[in-house]
This record gives sequence, C-alpha cells and structure tokens, in this order.
Amino acid sequence: MQKAEALKFIKELKNVDLHTLAKKHGVTFIGESGKINKGWAGQVIERHLGLDLNSSRAPNLGSWELKQIPLHYKQGKLLIKETMAITMIDPINIKSTSFEDSHLLTKLRRAIIVARTVGDDAYAPSVVHKVVALELEGELYEQVKEDYLLAQRVIIEGKIPLSGRMGLWIQPRTKGAKDSTSRAFYARRNFLSKILNIPYLLNPKKLKNHDE
Repeated sequence: MQKAEALKFIKELKNVDLHTLAKKHGVTFIGESGKINKGWAGQVIERHLGLDLNSSRAPNLGSWELKQIPLHYKQGKLLIKETMAITMIDPINIKSTSFEDSHLLTKLRRAIIVARTVGDDAYAPSVVHKVVALELEGELYEQVKEDYLLAQRVIIEGKIPLSGRMGLWIQPRTKGAKDSTSRAFYARRNFLSKILNIPYLLNPKKLKNHDE
C-alpha cells in the first residue's frame, strides 16, 4: 500500500474511538501479563488498512510510516501532549551522511501522523482528531536541516554529548532510561504544532525554551 492510499484510508478514522475499533478487529488492549499493550492503537490502524500485524516494522512496505501523537485536554483546550520519536541516532552513520541522504529526512518524508486524544488513563476513549501526511519543504526544511547539521557537528567534534536542549525543531536526546547511552531524533512539540496546527501550550508567550 502506497502512502497516498494509506492516507486516504486512515483519514476514514477521524472522530473514531480506537477502543471501539480494537474490539471490532480483535486487537488486544491488555496483554497476557495484565499490562497495557503499548502498541495497540497502531495495530488497530494497521488492521483497518488490512495489514498483517506480523508484518515488518520497517516503514510500511517501504513507502510510508505510521506515527502517532497523543493529544490531551487542559483547561478545556486540546493540546499536543508529547514529542514524537523519529529515528535512532547512529553516530558513525551521521558523521558521513548529508542531511539529504539521512535517515532523519527519509523518516520525516514517509511519515503519516495520527493525532489522537488520550485521557487520564489508558482506558479512556482515544479518538482520532487529525491525520496528516508530513510535508517538509521551504523554510521548515532548511530549519530542520540546521538541526541535523548541529547534531552532526557535535558528533564529529566529540567535545560535548548530544543533548535534548539542542535543535530548534528536532532534538537529539536520550532514548530509553535516563542513564541510557542511546540517542534518537525527536520532533519537538513546537514542530508538531506547526505541522498539525494544534497548540501545545496554553500561553506560548511564557515559554523561554521551545520545548523541554
């Protein structure tokens, strides 16, 4: 299934509670261990598209990749809740790879973003609010490129570690536990806000840094 076709079918889920769809497709919300199946929402969307849940976790059939963004209500306003993981950082690869040939750009160009509401717990309704094919072009393209080149320079120079404080739109931060040595590129909430046209702060004027 190509990206344009996938986008069309995923957009059918707008205003749909994914918990209801999970029951229809037999997707398990609670695992055998009694813990929440963290990938349940993505599995529901894949089943809606008729994809095999055991298929490769690489970008779906090579042309697109599903990304999910949680939204939550705060003081009655719908806001972007979290950053979005994009791709792992391989220092050796980044040292010798231009932005144009990078995994980061490839992942961004393939992304279909599903923004869905979440509640105070995982049992709350999770309704698809917006579906967007990420388009990276113009000034935003150049700004994301600068974020990549900054991370590349830091890796090449080797004087300081990569930090989540780096990057205007894309941050290179720790992946996993705080003491993990793994790093990944994450889309900041301000980037997602620009792409989705959904705010991420109640009062942006009070913001000193662009994200956490």
